Amino acid sequence: MSQLYRVNFICNGKTYELYAKHVNQASLFGFIEVGDFVFDARAQLVVDPSEEKLKTEFSGVNRTMVPMHNILRIDEVDKLGKSKIHEASNITPFPSAIYTPKP
Repeated sequence: MSQLYRVNFICNGKTYELYAKHVNQASLFGFIEVGDFVFDARAQLVVDPSEEKLKTEFSGVNRTMVPMHNILRIDEVDKLGKSKIHEASNITPFPSAIYTPKP
């Protein structure tokens, strides 16, 4: 059985949850390489707009490089779930400003 990973990361103010077969440190410094995306084939009967948007966005993409500080979590999982996009409400991307300038 091949490994399956659930990768959560921030992109454009939204949280992406994707499933992939390969997750590695990229040859580009500071990036994580995510490849061989897996989407739920059983979801053809019920159309999930979030998953369809991800399928469209990543169609033709063999692998993507995600900045390391945008990664929220990487889990090795047994079962495939639904890929989705969430609104990132209370998530502050790292690094954040330690000191805020006074007006």
